[in-house]
Amino acid sequence: MPKKSILVLLRHGQSQWNLENRFTGWTNVDLTQKGCQEAERAGRLISKCGFNIDIAFVSLLKRSIKTCKICLNQFSNQKVKVNQDWRLNERHYGDLQGLNKAETAQKFGEEQVLQWRRSFDVAPPKIDEQDPRHPSKDPLYDEIDKKLLPSSESLKDTMQRVSPFLDEHLFPQIKQGKDCLVVAHGNSLRAIFKIIKNISDENIIKLNIPTGEPYVFELDNKLKILGDYYLGEQKK
Repeated sequence: MPKKSILVLLRHGQSQWNLENRFTGWTNVDLTQKGCQEAERAGRLISKCGFNIDIAFVSLLKRSIKTCKICLNQFSNQKVKVNQDWRLNERHYGDLQGLNKAETAQKFGEEQVLQWRRSFDVAPPKIDEQDPRHPSKDPLYDEIDKKLLPSSESLKDTMQRVSPFLDEHLFPQIKQGKDCLVVAHGNSLRAIFKIIKNISDENIIKLNIPTGEPYVFELDNKLKILGDYYLGEQKK
């Protein structure tokens, strides 16, 4: 019988800009108190299932890193190696970052904003490369090739960024029978869902991933899905 691996995907807890209904993207905002509580609850749920997580992966954004740290603190007698990778960052929302979503809809129209938010291959307006908010101006990305840093991204762009990370780091761990935790963001996790479950371009944009709710994949060493489900209350 093939070795079964567990992959837990977790969207970070509520961030300050989630609360304020702003386009966040690569902006490095912190968790709210509720977000910390969500991370703690997620850790308890994962621990309660008895999963023996071998390795965790996070983005370079503090809301992902902090969620993972709080989550892992709920594990008893487990020392989990945590790897950071910029390719797990949230989708870059370009010049929309920092704007309130409702106000943006009033300015540009509901239909246009919905297209930016939910289409597969339409990116929001780019942020100017000289703008201090551009990732090339952030010391966090000093070691990344500037040509790779986005000025704006569609979900398709995000998936193309995430895909090499999966091939280089995550999938090899699963094929070795390791149990993995990925704490990332709504759109980088959408990309992982799309690749693992082979979801169509049309259907992936309908997938909503709530904050702080662990999603489990049971996979064999060929990456075949043996089972997948949310932990906790299914209705929620």
